[in-house]
Amino acid sequence: MMNATTGRRMSLADHISQSIRDILTTPIGSRVMRRPYGSLVPSLVDQPATASNLLRLQAAAVQAVMKWEPRTSIRRARAVLGESGACTFYIERLDQGAFAVTQQTVSIGGTA
Repeated sequence: MMNATTGRRMSLADHISQSIRDILTTPIGSRVMRRPYGSLVPSLVDQPATASNLLRLQAAAVQAVMKWEPRTSIRRARAVLGESGACTFYIERLDQGAFAVTQQTVSIGGTA
């Protein structure tokens, strides 16, 4: 397993984290050779901050991870919308072969 930034070897848990981050930040249809890959999250982040849209964000994230990352299962996912337009996902997952839940945070969108 390789780190997409450094090209160095990485652990399974880190590779799954990298994969989840990539899935959630990739809009569906943006990969030329793999059009269905990605999630609806990037298109939902800019929607009004309502309870129903927050639920849509959480559902889109969990569905995409379930579809594209078979090495883990989501135990809990929570989306929090920030004032700057960013969405932060707090994910608890159980990776294959692991005995403990891994916690991961993924931030999408927003302004600096």
